[in-house]
Amino acid sequence: MKNENTNEMKPMPLTKEQYLALAKAVYLGNWMANANRSGRKGDPHMEEYESITEYVFSLAPEFGFSKNLERELEGDMTTDTSEVLRLHDEYDEETFWDELCDGLGERDFYNKYKREEPRAMSEEEHFMKLQECIIEWEDELETHGLERLGVQKLK
Repeated sequence: MKNENTNEMKPMPLTKEQYLALAKAVYLGNWMANANRSGRKGDPHMEEYESITEYVFSLAPEFGFSKNLERELEGDMTTDTSEVLRLHDEYDEETFWDELCDGLGERDFYNKYKREEPRAMSEEEHFMKLQECIIEWEDELETHGLERLGVQKLK
């Protein structure tokens, strides 16, 4: 919310519960933005998300939380009791299956249609036929998981 007389922003009024939800969202957002980065000094995304994360967690004592809230949110990693770790794992699990189906479906689509065929398709036809290939994999993996998936060695 902008202060009407200046460009300064007024602090957002948050309840303790709202702050905790914000802290969890910031933790997860920072993890998503930076988990696969090298940590190289000067990486603008690393610095951008790390700085906002540090700022949000620096407010923890003002809302009645420990100054170590970020570590506390991670919970006991050996027992997997943390909500943010559970959400992180759920995200990874769902992303794995989505990416696997998309990748295998796309591969099958381009194996099924000759090189010039997809170029001749309308955007809608291309999308629908690609989706058919992806859905076949979604059905297969939902029914059988990885049980029937294998690698064929080429000779």
